[in-house]
Amino acid sequence: METFTAIDFELATSDYVSVCSVGIVNVVDGKIVNEFYSLVHPPQNKYMWQTTRVHGIKAKDTLNAPTFKELFPQLEPLLCNQKMVAHNELFDRSVLQRTMKFYGLNYKTLDLPEKWDCTSNIYRSKGFLKTKLSMCCQVMGIPLDHHDALSDARASALLYLHQDRAADSLII
Repeated sequence: METFTAIDFELATSDYVSVCSVGIVNVVDGKIVNEFYSLVHPPQNKYMWQTTRVHGIKAKDTLNAPTFKELFPQLEPLLCNQKMVAHNELFDRSVLQRTMKFYGLNYKTLDLPEKWDCTSNIYRSKGFLKTKLSMCCQVMGIPLDHHDALSDARASALLYLHQDRAADSLII
């Protein structure tokens, strides 16, 4: 059985340090055992209308939210020494690395793998021609409130857990 952590970030701007929400799902022996979600106060609480249009989060929503640095003591035990999974892992891994650096936090202390498992790449290797999270979830019958960080992290976890059924879900 699989033990891992799935993560998803939403950004306030195109800057990778502008985290405005985070979702984390911990899986132990193939079962979801913990879910964590928080809004995050991005630097200067600055947003681009384009990102707000995608996820619906506005400056008024994160005005009193903790900064990433303030939230990190809660995140650290959820992430430390974990096998990591994300849909487009390069994006989420880069966001975590850059945001930690921005706030003077040492990414290496998390002791995470250099590269994470990527459900987008996994499903592409299973024959999916389109591997957007919403498309994979639709084909696999996984509920999704797309661009809600916790829903996206949960969907990534479920896609990872059900990857052995991916070929059965493809319509040829």
